[in-house]
Amino acid sequence: MTGPIVIGVGGNLPTAGFGVPRATCGAALHVLSQQPGLEITARAGWYETAPVPVSDQPWFVNGAVRIETRLAPGDLMALLLDIETRFGRRRGARNAARILDLDLLTFGARVLSGDPEIPHPRLHTRAFALLPIRDVAPGWRHPLLNRTVEELCAELPADQEIRPLADADGYLGTEWHLPE
Repeated sequence: MTGPIVIGVGGNLPTAGFGVPRATCGAALHVLSQQPGLEITARAGWYETAPVPVSDQPWFVNGAVRIETRLAPGDLMALLLDIETRFGRRRGARNAARILDLDLLTFGARVLSGDPEIPHPRLHTRAFALLPIRDVAPGWRHPLLNRTVEELCAELPADQEIRPLADADGYLGTEWHLPE
């Protein structure tokens, strides 16, 4: 396999157990990092992003990690869905507010049209996915569109609001701290 495996992470609802959304993201990434045969090799910056499509729900916190794994794409997607469920994610309406969102954005240069669909079918139109990919895989090229991540970022709609966030002092730049 050539190319990066990138997982998008985000959320916009606080939780009783973890507090602010970025803390939940940090705790979920720690759970991910503890999985056999999986290693986080790079982390994107954190971004605050307006909901897409625009709505009155709270802004999201989004980031991404680059990983190495022996898992097949379907097994990795099942793991991500399991972690979301363990953290209290309940699937409902599309684009609804959520505690945690873990998306398999890229899996090397693979293209899959089933479940999971790779690359993520809407990532090329979403600043909250492309900017973190650019952070962890600046040379990535969309295997279907044959466009670099830089080219895709330059073509993003101007109405998508996204702001970089300073790192917090916890795990992977979040507010969550490893248990002592």
